Amino acid sequence: MNIKEAKEQIKNAMTAYFTKDEQGNYMIPIEKQRPVFMMGPPGVGKTAVMEQVAAEMGVGLLSYSMTHHTRQSALGLPFIVHKNYGGEEFDVSEYTMSEIISAVYELMENTGVKEGILFLDEINCVSETLAPIMLQFLQYKVFGRHRVPDGWIVVTAGNPPEYNNSVREFDIVTWDRLKRIDVEPDFTAWKEYAYKAGVHASIMTYLEIRKGDFYSVESTVDGKSFITARGWEDLSQMIILYEKNNIKVDEKLICQYIQNRKIAKSFAVYYDLFNKYKSDYQVDDILSGKASDSIKKRAKAAKFDERLALLGLLLDAVTADVKSVIHTDTMIKNLVGVLTKFKMAAAKPDCSPQKSFDKLIKERQELLKKGKTSGSMSRDDQAIEAKLIGVLESMTSAVDTDSGAEAFKKVKAEFDRLVKQLKGDADKARNRMSAMFIFCDEVFPDGQELLILVTELTMNYHSALFISKYNCPEYFEHNKELLFYERQKAIIDELGELDII
Repeated sequence: MNIKEAKEQIKNAMTAYFTKDEQGNYMIPIEKQRPVFMMGPPGVGKTAVMEQVAAEMGVGLLSYSMTHHTRQSALGLPFIVHKNYGGEEFDVSEYTMSEIISAVYELMENTGVKEGILFLDEINCVSETLAPIMLQFLQYKVFGRHRVPDGWIVVTAGNPPEYNNSVREFDIVTWDRLKRIDVEPDFTAWKEYAYKAGVHASIMTYLEIRKGDFYSVESTVDGKSFITARGWEDLSQMIILYEKNNIKVDEKLICQYIQNRKIAKSFAVYYDLFNKYKSDYQVDDILSGKASDSIKKRAKAAKFDERLALLGLLLDAVTADVKSVIHTDTMIKNLVGVLTKFKMAAAKPDCSPQKSFDKLIKERQELLKKGKTSGSMSRDDQAIEAKLIGVLESMTSAVDTDSGAEAFKKVKAEFDRLVKQLKGDADKARNRMSAMFIFCDEVFPDGQELLILVTELTMNYHSALFISKYNCPEYFEHNKELLFYERQKAIIDELGELDII
């Protein structure tokens, strides 16, 4: 299955494992909860999936790579205790708490999160001395004498033997105690994640043209040659930061992440071409409805690869707009809750507006800190929370008064200003999205470019959310065409399968 399907399977398993009966006990006792085992090639997104699952379910996440652990760190250190059995004294070896189990308790103590996921990566690459301990752990959730706390679910991952010489084959006894999920690389499934993660538009359009370059592991005379989803995402982050700091992105950088010389060179050439299109097509003019006749003429005459790059540039600019609007929209919803609390506090006769407001800011700061530490808050949610804290801190001067009613009146005025600004930003983003459709309608009236546009906007988390909330008539107009086209194609496919004589 692909990584998106694997994620859903894991979430479903977590939901089942977290289900409690009327007495508050887990319906599947922890010792009966089979650990999930994700088997898949390196860099396919197994770790990223666990981060997403934890954030979406609001539970903690603790990750360990088992190749970094010894028998002592996993099991604990031995110490001697004196025991009395049948009137006789004996010296007995016991063990301190495992570093891994201890870390779970520390996370619970520091964040207040009581449920979570213990993610153990590369579990089938442990040393020979650690292997029996891991078998015991998979069977009973126990390291030495210490068990994984109730409410913590075990998820493991590993690579097939063809990708890693250190892999130890599990026997049937071990496999029979695991919930195995086999994961395969799939560009279409990864693309949804990549849009949300903000992967650079040059990478997205390049892989759309050359899907075969998304993932590859080959053995050559010079050794292993490979490309992974992780490599593309990490390269994207570097490209974004290089561009921000005006550092040239060249083949030397690309080869550090795309470790296939031929494909790295191919992408380097494409990246330069992509930037040329970015300069030539004047995207901001197109999105403001001011595209020149020469730009329209060039787009009409462009080959498909160039058209796809142009669509990528337009989508990148538009989705950046709508992502900002969605983040602000969510922040304002959260701000309503904070200001409601402040209104209630400010109505009390003995209220100190400044102290009450400072207390609310500290609560949000603590919430952000715990969310980061526990892994229960996604990066998007962290960014939104940080933005909310910034807004609250900017309001502190407004509450520097002895009157609670006056303080709330001032912060309410600031809130109204933010809502008005959001409406203006949303209108601007919608107008730019509409201009994109109008331009493509004019220059690509008979091609598949508009269908691609609708598909990509539907697949992108932020643009789909924006359209559902703020509307875009042009999107819905063309979406009808897409649905008709897909239904027509499905009917043709069904007719093709019939054995008509």
